[in-house]
Amino acid sequence: MRKLLKGQGRAPQVMITDKLRSYDATKREMMPGVEHRSHKGLNNRAESSHQPILRRERIMERFKSRRHLQRFVSIHDPIASLFHIPRHDISSSHHRQLRAAAMNIWKQIAQA
Repeated sequence: MRKLLKGQGRAPQVMITDKLRSYDATKREMMPGVEHRSHKGLNNRAESSHQPILRRERIMERFKSRRHLQRFVSIHDPIASLFHIPRHDISSSHHRQLRAAAMNIWKQIAQA
């Protein structure tokens, strides 16, 4: 925690953590004037923003070197984003059309 705060340059106004009790003791010792919010769901936005990084880290575990990983990821990410179609607000028929369009684009790329 000390290293993290030293890198920031100034003390935060609010500290949001999960319910681990040791955070409260550390905060009292290091930052007595900072408000501490300890709740299960308050840092969900921060945790959710790290999901692509965590997904990439899971992929990293399979590779022997960073160079090999970088070669794979530089090709994998554009292709994966081509086929990733958010499903939250579209009908099944529209989803099938988007998937077919993505497959057509992939076939054109693969034949080139």
